[in-house]
Amino acid sequence: MTKPLPPQDPSELTSFIETEYHAKHRAQLPELATLSEKVEAVHAGQTDVPAGLADLLHRMIGDLEVHMKKEELILFPAIRNAAAGLDAPIAAMRADHDDHEAEVGQIRHLTNNLTLPDGACRSWTRLYTGVGEFLDDLEEHIRLENDVLFPQFETRETGHV
Repeated sequence: MTKPLPPQDPSELTSFIETEYHAKHRAQLPELATLSEKVEAVHAGQTDVPAGLADLLHRMIGDLEVHMKKEELILFPAIRNAAAGLDAPIAAMRADHDDHEAEVGQIRHLTNNLTLPDGACRSWTRLYTGVGEFLDDLEEHIRLENDVLFPQFETRETGHV
């Protein structure tokens, strides 16, 4: 199944991001954190177990929720209204994105870049498949905002245009 192409219009793009990525992250992360708790408990002590992944995913639930709410309640409505002076909120969102990308790096480290051990159980396999989908979605979400949406509303002084 192919993903829908994002719209070019900034207002439509903000709605697309909310439905395609924000809603998906809210569904994905709690399920993945619970599954990770199970894998970590059942396989505790094994060398390849992603110890700490559940805690990281739980932390990301909160971090992403705060980030997405700032976009949904402040930045995206301003973009839809073609407001000026968005450099500061966009800079804050970019900083959050840097933090999320650091968390992605931690996930990749904890999971040995999503490499399953020999004989991995179905839960572990589902976990890594789901985490891989989440990471792909998050990376595309960040790319759309950083490279497509935000530059349309930043002034030259920010260095991003």
